[in-house]
Amino acid sequence: MASPRLETYCCPNRDAATQLVMNFQPEVFCGVCIGSASISLLLTILQLLPKKGQSPRKMPKASSSSTILLLISVCDILGGLGMIFRSSVWLGFPDFIANISVVNGTDVWPSTFCVGSAMWIQLLYSAGFWWLFCYAVDSYLVVRRSAGLSTIVLYHMMTWGLAVMLCVEGIALLYYPSLSSCENGLEHAIPHYITTYAPLLLVLVANPILFRRTVSAVASLLKGRQGIYTENERRLGTEIQMRFFKIMLVFVICWSSNIINETLLFYLEMQPDINEMPLKNIRSAALITWIIMGVLNPMQGFLFTLAFYGWTGWKVDLKWRKREIPWESMSSSTVGENAYPSPVNYQSNIHDSKKISTTDSQQTDEAISMLSEGNTSSDERLTRSSPIYQGW
Repeated sequence: MASPRLETYCCPNRDAATQLVMNFQPEVFCGVCIGSASISLLLTILQLLPKKGQSPRKMPKASSSSTILLLISVCDILGGLGMIFRSSVWLGFPDFIANISVVNGTDVWPSTFCVGSAMWIQLLYSAGFWWLFCYAVDSYLVVRRSAGLSTIVLYHMMTWGLAVMLCVEGIALLYYPSLSSCENGLEHAIPHYITTYAPLLLVLVANPILFRRTVSAVASLLKGRQGIYTENERRLGTEIQMRFFKIMLVFVICWSSNIINETLLFYLEMQPDINEMPLKNIRSAALITWIIMGVLNPMQGFLFTLAFYGWTGWKVDLKWRKREIPWESMSSSTVGENAYPSPVNYQSNIHDSKKISTTDSQQTDEAISMLSEGNTSSDERLTRSSPIYQGW
């Protein structure tokens, strides 16, 4: 799981709340993390592999949205690998891990492993949060026709730059001036927790607003394409809205336990003695949410692929070929419009104006299709309801 408590545990003089959760059934907790991360890793890779029975058509171009979705899955996969490695070492070498608690110890490798593995997990999941925010921004810009593959460079700079900067800054403030003196006061811990949870809270607050604006813009585009709002277009708009809802639902399910757990642990830290009887229920709730985090955090990768693409099936096609992204398939169907005859009831003197109208409609269709990625039925309905399709 991904929690700033992983970094605070590397401090030999860690606080009592961190000691409470990290020492609660560590073997069981690490086993839960390994099991959840392994299942999510295998299912995520299975979801992303090409499947048998899919018609190999040419992919005309890639979209920034499809690239972002792939990068989110990559971050989840690498973060899950970090969890598996950390928990495996924790279970397999208990004496090695025990040296982390030694103050002024001569062996630096246990602390190096503790800090390095915790930073790896935090960095990858933090980058995944930033990519998810970029996806919401890109979806809105695509509908506004202000985005494209050129913006992916800016997304890379923002995502990796902010993720590395916040991670390094939080760790530096936590361990200043050394591991043996960290966690001596809240001035060390609070900046670290802020830099860890800032991108998570940003997604929780900003993404629903951006998704709502995108859905409104999609409705306007669909209405303006033909001047009417047909049943097919209404269904397409609903499916895009449902897609955004699934993404946020998965995010809330996987990370709400972290916020609850952190709130409970901070409350315990404020108490003179966290072992008092009146605090028993709070301690129990903190430990329960701690185990839930070990299950849900690694499962984000697989659940996101379900929200992005739906279930893609078990039959894997290991033969290498250039895969088609189904939500962009209609771009190839609209190429070379001169190869199709104009409708007989159209006069030749308005052919140029029709071509301009067709180009605008094609741009609208491409923008909408990028938001319904992975949903073939939506793409087919979009193509059939398009004026281009009807003109054919």
